[in-house]
Amino acid sequence: MIWPTLLLVAGILLLFVLVSKRSRSEKEPPLDNGVVPWLGHALEFGRDAARFLTRMKDKHGDIFTVRVAGRYVTVLLDPCSYDAVIEDPLSLDFTRYAQILMDKIFSLRLPHSNPAAEKSMMIQHFNGKSLSSLSNTMYRHLQSLLFQQTQRACHNQTDWNTDRLFSFCYSLLFRAGYLSLFGGEQNNNRTDPTDVYEEYRKFDNLLTKMARSTLKREEKRTAQSVRRRLWELLAPAGLGEDSGSSPWLRRYRHLLQEEGVDEETQRRALLLQLWATQGNVGPAAFWLLGFLLTNPEAMRAVRKEFSSISEQGLAQCPLLDRLQHTPVFDSALEETLRLSAAPFITREVVQGKTLQMADGQEYQLRRGDRLCLFPFISPQMDPEVHQEPQNFKYDRFLNQDGSVKKDFFKRGRRLKYYTMPWGAGTNGCVGKHFAISSIRQFVYLVLSHLELELCDPDPQMPKVNANRYGFGVLQPEGDLTIRYKPRHSH
Repeated sequence: MIWPTLLLVAGILLLFVLVSKRSRSEKEPPLDNGVVPWLGHALEFGRDAARFLTRMKDKHGDIFTVRVAGRYVTVLLDPCSYDAVIEDPLSLDFTRYAQILMDKIFSLRLPHSNPAAEKSMMIQHFNGKSLSSLSNTMYRHLQSLLFQQTQRACHNQTDWNTDRLFSFCYSLLFRAGYLSLFGGEQNNNRTDPTDVYEEYRKFDNLLTKMARSTLKREEKRTAQSVRRRLWELLAPAGLGEDSGSSPWLRRYRHLLQEEGVDEETQRRALLLQLWATQGNVGPAAFWLLGFLLTNPEAMRAVRKEFSSISEQGLAQCPLLDRLQHTPVFDSALEETLRLSAAPFITREVVQGKTLQMADGQEYQLRRGDRLCLFPFISPQMDPEVHQEPQNFKYDRFLNQDGSVKKDFFKRGRRLKYYTMPWGAGTNGCVGKHFAISSIRQFVYLVLSHLELELCDPDPQMPKVNANRYGFGVLQPEGDLTIRYKPRHSH
């Protein structure tokens, strides 16, 4: 009796393979199903998306469709053609995939949310006078936390303290950002920002596995426990004037209440906002300081620019308004983000679409598929756009006269998108200017107030954690050991 059973199972499996494997129609992008039924390229995609998609680009060109865990994902890697995706909200929907990730990562569902109202509210609070006020608050917290850390670590002016650069940057910027936006112990809601940071880092370390539904049993328990703890810690944030929270967060919480969102779901939404506002700034500052510390010429150029600012008597002033003209720093930061910002720009194909490429080619996209842009590969790491793209060049975005360089080309065409760390179009990052201001303030304060150097006499930048491709600014696989002490002039 066993042989008929085995033959039946084999027949069912064969039928499953035949039925589940899609064929490409004439006008569709090149299709690569992979060799594993249903799973397709999911393992390779999740393990190192940059390497996998580069291999697919070499094999198929600037557009192709791959199978990933039962879904078909069309990947577009021609920056000249990105507008055809970014500017089409009718056929290509942003919110559906975002809702999937919200559920997987944050256990959050907001069926009656109004993204347009939320974005309008954020624009109001992260621009103009509101942005200036928020940046002033951030500056004060950065000053206070940096002073506290230095006092604890260095007992006198000659003591060196040893630390890990990633932890140093992430911890300081996260806690300052948390205090500025969410409130905390110093803002009367009795939540210690260090407790929030420590729990958040546990959550952050599991984030990509939550998104891909690849948590092991023990990791699932840890994720659930950490989420619950963070919901508890965030519970007071935004509840009234005495919470110490920013006007933006109080307005956001009020908006959720107007939409009928219950208290528990509001807390889950606050964790989403914590990740959105704090998840990239610390890692970006790590890469920037790491590149400066391992590139003496770049460090000298940035220090010189900051020194000229100090000589103008502006050292005690918040940096947003008074230090707008920092072209060397701005170029170094943009170069850092070119090398480290690797988000996916994802859309769901909600109705069949003819995608017209910049070269005149047309491709049919199927309803129900997913469309993905990955600017990290192109334009950011494209050698035709940026010469020697693997190397950090702090002045890459400066012309010879010191002005901002904006002219980059591919196939003789001037690019609209030559880096895309903040996304683009209507779904671009609303908090971009606050993030840039925070990183500028942090680096300025560190370089102005600390003697900072690497412990390794022959330092090498750590490799990136390849699992983080697609989720914003990359994080390192390893770290840099630093030592620091107060500068004598301060």
